[in-house]
Amino acid sequence: MSMMKEFKDFAMRGNVIDMAVGIVIGAAFGAIVSSFVANVVTPPLGVLLGGVDFTSMNIVMKEAVGETPAVTLDYGIFLQKVFDFIIVAFAIFMVIKGMNSMKKKKEEAPAAPAPPPAEEVLLTEIRDLLKQRG
Repeated sequence: MSMMKEFKDFAMRGNVIDMAVGIVIGAAFGAIVSSFVANVVTPPLGVLLGGVDFTSMNIVMKEAVGETPAVTLDYGIFLQKVFDFIIVAFAIFMVIKGMNSMKKKKEEAPAAPAPPPAEEVLLTEIRDLLKQRG
């Protein structure tokens, strides 16, 4: 079997296409959540903390000399990324929790009762006929 045919068979499986769609949607969702964190959550948090801008927090390890830029340890950017991750993880957790609860409700929905066996139907008819006679 040629390598191209194997690859085509692999790529055309349903689960691979589903996974690709999930990755694209996940990337778009990540962009939305990152924007939410950067533009909606972080500014009020900065105000509550006294106007602190996480991204500007750093430690200067070596001062700038002439045209050589300063060497800095940008721990604020790292803190911001950790904060972004926590919010993204929480948002994904809430989405999955919602999907699981909807799935559970769907599974718990009562099924229609099974029809009674033929013998029981016949016995019920006989009982009803006997009641009508006497």
